[in-house]
Amino acid sequence: LANLRRLRVLIPAAALVAFFLFLTGKTYVEHTTGAHVDDGSCGCFGNLVQRSPAEAFWQDLLLLVPPLALAFLGRPAQALRHERARWIAVAVLTAGVLAFAWLAPGLPLDDLATRLRPGVVAAELCAGEDDGRICLDHVIPEVVEGEHVVVLTRLDDEAFLKRIDAFREYALDGAGPTLWVVVTAAQEDVDLFNLSRQPVFSVSPCPVGVIRPLYRTLPRSFLARDGRVVRTFEGWPPLASLRSVEQDDGEGDEPGGVDPESGHPEGDGSEGDGSEGDGSDPMDPPGDDPDPDDDDDDDDDDEDAGEPGDGG
Repeated sequence: LANLRRLRVLIPAAALVAFFLFLTGKTYVEHTTGAHVDDGSCGCFGNLVQRSPAEAFWQDLLLLVPPLALAFLGRPAQALRHERARWIAVAVLTAGVLAFAWLAPGLPLDDLATRLRPGVVAAELCAGEDDGRICLDHVIPEVVEGEHVVVLTRLDDEAFLKRIDAFREYALDGAGPTLWVVVTAAQEDVDLFNLSRQPVFSVSPCPVGVIRPLYRTLPRSFLARDGRVVRTFEGWPPLASLRSVEQDDGEGDEPGGVDPESGHPEGDGSEGDGSEGDGSDPMDPPGDDPDPDDDDDDDDDDEDAGEPGDGG
């Protein structure tokens, strides 16, 4: 391991690290902008390790750049001169790693650390191979159409048992996306739960191989539209906001700008005010008197005025 920190070794190593970061960064940017359509694994492990473009870039950046920087700081010719900087860098990095490991469970990183994230298709969340392959759309076939809110939890979770009434009320209301609860339990346990608790929402058992890569801690929820995840929630879903959004969408579908009395769009000149007897109706010739009886009376007056002998 001698002479590993000489420039003739470090410079090619730095170039190789920069090349890897360029490749993963380019794929990450293309994936973010929609130019990258390949959803396969990113990295040197093939199908053994599934990594998204974002995961590949950030993992390479955090795993390759810090050791390379320490290698430059620890070169033999500069060891004594940079001894203090080396110890400071090691202390800062160690403290940062420990702090991150301690805070990681509470950080909103599930979209990066799990396979469940906005944009993923339910049919791609699978486990097993060939005939034993099971996907999330096999567990909830209805998720491929319409809007659905799915809750991942444990059947014996006390917090879930306390929310059964709220979930039942939401399901009976029917104002928001369809509610599904997916649990890591056997079918017999789910049947017993349905008999004892009588939920009006669906509780579906799911194989551990399918559900486990979708969360770090339970519960976790997501909103799906036509089989595609559009939003994820850390913990329980906000049922009140989902219900209000659904109601707002329903109100926005009604046509606006229509006069309820005449049935015509407002401001199109088809209102009935002032359109009768004033020549604005194309069926009425302009200048016609709306009351023909008045014309007859005027004619009679003219004839009477023209007879001689009155006032002789």
